[in-house]
Amino acid sequence: MTETTQNTSVRPRRVGVVESDVRDKSRKVVVAFKAKHPKYGKYVRRRSTLQVHDEANESRVGDTVEVEECPPVSKTKHWRLVRVISRGVGEGA
Repeated sequence: MTETTQNTSVRPRRVGVVESDVRDKSRKVVVAFKAKHPKYGKYVRRRSTLQVHDEANESRVGDTVEVEECPPVSKTKHWRLVRVISRGVGEGA
């Protein structure tokens, strides 16, 4: 009785908003979250800026996107675009 097991490694995914789409195949995505202050206990807003690889140049400024961690594409790009969740109102549109 041999059972086939698949390697179902789940890579971290984040949802954020595209902040910049100036570069070819690259996007700057801002992921906002709340974190508890270590001393005062109040929840404060934080954000992370991710450099994302967008192979098809399908996202634009203001879009809400889902990104997934991947092997390094370049010095700063360690995330890739999975899908565009919703279209936003971009700059100059």
